[in-house]
Amino acid sequence: MTRRLEGDFDYIVVGAGTAGCIVANRLSADPRKRVLILEAGGRDNWIWFHIPVGYLFAIGNPRSDWMFKTEPEPGLNGRALAYPRGKVIGGSSAINAMISMRGQAADYDHWRQLGLTGWGWDDVLPAFKTLEDHFLGASEHHGVGGGWRIEAPRLSWKVLDAVADAAAQMGIRRTGDFNTGNNEGIGYFHVNQKRGRRWSAARGFLKPALTRPNLRLETNVLADRLIVENGRAVGVRFIQGGEIVEARTKGEVILCSGSIGSTQVLQRSGIGPREWLAPLGIDTVLAREGVGRNLQDHLQQRAIYKVNGIRTLNETYYSLPRRGWMGLDYLLRRRGPLTMAPSQLGIFTRSDPHQERANIQFHVQPLSLDKFGEPLHRFPAITVAACNLRPSSRGSIRLRDAKPDAAPIIAPNYLDTSDDRQVAADAIRVTRRLMRQAALSPYRPDEYLPGPTIGDDDAALAKAAGDIGTTIFHPVGTAKMGHTDDPMAVVDERLRVHGIDGLRVIDASVMPTITSGNTNTPTAMIAEKGAAMVVADAR
Repeated sequence: MTRRLEGDFDYIVVGAGTAGCIVANRLSADPRKRVLILEAGGRDNWIWFHIPVGYLFAIGNPRSDWMFKTEPEPGLNGRALAYPRGKVIGGSSAINAMISMRGQAADYDHWRQLGLTGWGWDDVLPAFKTLEDHFLGASEHHGVGGGWRIEAPRLSWKVLDAVADAAAQMGIRRTGDFNTGNNEGIGYFHVNQKRGRRWSAARGFLKPALTRPNLRLETNVLADRLIVENGRAVGVRFIQGGEIVEARTKGEVILCSGSIGSTQVLQRSGIGPREWLAPLGIDTVLAREGVGRNLQDHLQQRAIYKVNGIRTLNETYYSLPRRGWMGLDYLLRRRGPLTMAPSQLGIFTRSDPHQERANIQFHVQPLSLDKFGEPLHRFPAITVAACNLRPSSRGSIRLRDAKPDAAPIIAPNYLDTSDDRQVAADAIRVTRRLMRQAALSPYRPDEYLPGPTIGDDDAALAKAAGDIGTTIFHPVGTAKMGHTDDPMAVVDERLRVHGIDGLRVIDASVMPTITSGNTNTPTAMIAEKGAAMVVADAR
């Protein structure tokens, strides 16, 4: 038996991750509009959602992570990867790296060149600024007073300063701000924190809006499918406490569940490739070939170097007195290693001199471990992870089963193209060159991964990249923006689903191509612009 959620809503927002929190905030600002937001996870009432280093405990924990896995990947020599996604209000912004990164102006100008009016750099910059409460203050690049707090990191490491010096010796410029449109350079990442605490989208946007009587949040809700009548989305069917519930809207349904979640809801609703849906017994409501295709992600090659004569987090972690001091420093000053983002130092550069702009990003960490969720190594070491910012490989996300609790088939197709294999090989070469610079020689870096026995030829390095490569958690593109005549397009430039009225997707899945850096901040921008479009179109 199906229960009807009382009341009609003007908007139903599916997913309270980064995008959903912002969309719900903006739409509920009009007291005449009733907004319902549905979240599969629970409240963020766990200490590790708020202490920055808590990502070590949240990633790989079913309390906070969907616990997805990829299929075995041919480009990764048959390995399958854990594929973390946040399962809590705030979504992945509650468990991610907290790195504030817009990408490059050319990324968005490319979207505009694809015919997506209103998505060039000059168009999106005002939305970035509106969102922000930036520690650098108001300027041509940044805004203040918004819900998205951005601060400088609250600690430094001598070993990371040495890596920065080494990069400078390679001719890479230093920068104090990666977010001016050109992120090529060396610098410490700015982070979504406030006085040493994680600043998620839930803290910045959802919680302040929940004081409004016209905004209703339902948690621990598993969205099953859309209710589509006469070509229009009129509601959502979901499962809560083992009960099937329907909620209806007289306005719009807005999917904000991300590249995985929104794709699953669309496909379970019969919107997607017919050849994927029919074998699962799902009637095709609208055949859109692009739903679940065009998956893009940043693959990082996690090179690890042992070091000598300089401190890293590895030995600090195993020293009880130092761990005690870390806790005390955080308690008294909100400083020290407990405020650490997973990566502190960033380097954006080119994998070879022929690249027209920076195409690889380094995340440099004063620690090493085999993978998230496992202990740090017992030897002093750093991780120097390079990722291809604009991969040409394309993967897919599709249903494994029509049941709403079934994990999807995630196939990123990493290193599928020769271009991506070449960039991966060149990125390892750049890493090795970086670690040979004079600034690091006092600490005698010793290559632990991929290992000194790996040769310098393209084939050996591409295979090594497959052995050490892992996701950096940036899936985008599975419901991409495009014109009606693009068979792979799912939404138009106003984020309306082609062929279904009253339905939008507003999250990272709409990116036609991935941005050149961490994707959480671009997702927030898409939400800011998307919500403004909803409001404008309702007038």
